[in-house]
Amino acid sequence: MTLKKVSVIGLGYIGLPTAAIIASRGMNVVGVEVNQNAVDIVNAGKIHIVEPDLDIVVRSVVSTGNLRAVTTAEPADVFIIAVPTPFIHSDDDSHQPDLSYIESAANTIAPVLAKGNLVILESTSPVGTTEKLATWLAKARPDLSFPQNRGDAADINVAYCPERVLPGYVLRELVSNDRVIGGMSKSCSTKAVELYRTFVHGECIVTNARTAEMSKLTENSFRDVNIAFANEISIICDKLQINVWELIKLSNRHPRVNILNPGPGVGGHCIAVDPWFIVDSCPKEAQLIKQARLINDHKPFHVIEQIMHAADEFKRPVIACLGLAFKADIDDLRESPALHIVEHLASKKIGRLIAVEPNVKSYPAHLTQLGVEFTSLETALAIANVIVILVDHKQFKMADKTQFSTKVVIDTRGIL
Repeated sequence: MTLKKVSVIGLGYIGLPTAAIIASRGMNVVGVEVNQNAVDIVNAGKIHIVEPDLDIVVRSVVSTGNLRAVTTAEPADVFIIAVPTPFIHSDDDSHQPDLSYIESAANTIAPVLAKGNLVILESTSPVGTTEKLATWLAKARPDLSFPQNRGDAADINVAYCPERVLPGYVLRELVSNDRVIGGMSKSCSTKAVELYRTFVHGECIVTNARTAEMSKLTENSFRDVNIAFANEISIICDKLQINVWELIKLSNRHPRVNILNPGPGVGGHCIAVDPWFIVDSCPKEAQLIKQARLINDHKPFHVIEQIMHAADEFKRPVIACLGLAFKADIDDLRESPALHIVEHLASKKIGRLIAVEPNVKSYPAHLTQLGVEFTSLETALAIANVIVILVDHKQFKMADKTQFSTKVVIDTRGIL
């Protein structure tokens, strides 16, 4: 094994678990994070995100000295970039990808790069981003050669390897899932496979960088299209007064049909974002992908209409929204349709608004400023006359269902 020290740029929902897993294999890992508070928490052997069992692994690898966090890059054999790729904020809602975090990461590691290093981009990115990364690095370090102009003879190896994990199961899937590895040259791929085989039990499948980038976008776009079908069916069922949950169960008895469950929308930094990267690259061709995104982006407004209609039945409506995260049993609020629904309701001032989110330690300050109250599930069920189930957290599933019987309930997750 020629790779002794790994630097992970970004200690978020993907970077920290990745750093911890690699460190657990006995390698020297340093995490680079701009957030000083996160650095202090990790160096104390604790975690600043919610992910099952991650705290145990981090505490172990920090105590052995295999993992430490810093705010400034330092030399290493491998640099893994795991930073956000959000949209550029614009008035026309164009959903253009913001690659500034990746460019910033490139400028961060460029001064400490040395011949023979491997740079891996894991951030979900539009096709061609890995090539841009190599260009940014080459501009910052003209004394080194990069694979876009030297191929296998380059000083620095550059590859793309998308993460493909499910929040709540990240540690397990980092190890068990297959990895698609797209090097910018054959030697880049070989070097990247050497790293991933130290902790991945799944297959390491080699392709080129562009295909690897597109594979991640395609996987999430496929899921988005299928969710859009379920969400559109649910809206149709509401209009036709049909129980969508029963309908889907019946339809799925067909041996070649597997309709997903609908919800209040689509959230997270993958499915709600990645399809737009394809649409941005090929707007005329990506018609189905774009329409699926529009359907899923509209679903929260359909739920809001249902809530407002229910609130009209009461002189003093007290609305309890159960869940703010984008999926069950995590604390991640990124692109969350539940959060969007609560924000919109708060702005409308249609009644007393209560939110319950058992996985968040500190609630979003802007919601408090908008008048949203945060309570326990027990309190919410006691005082609300309208209950909106937005996330299927285990706490909500385990609740006594008789507590809902005297309420007007809007169940977007089908847990009742």
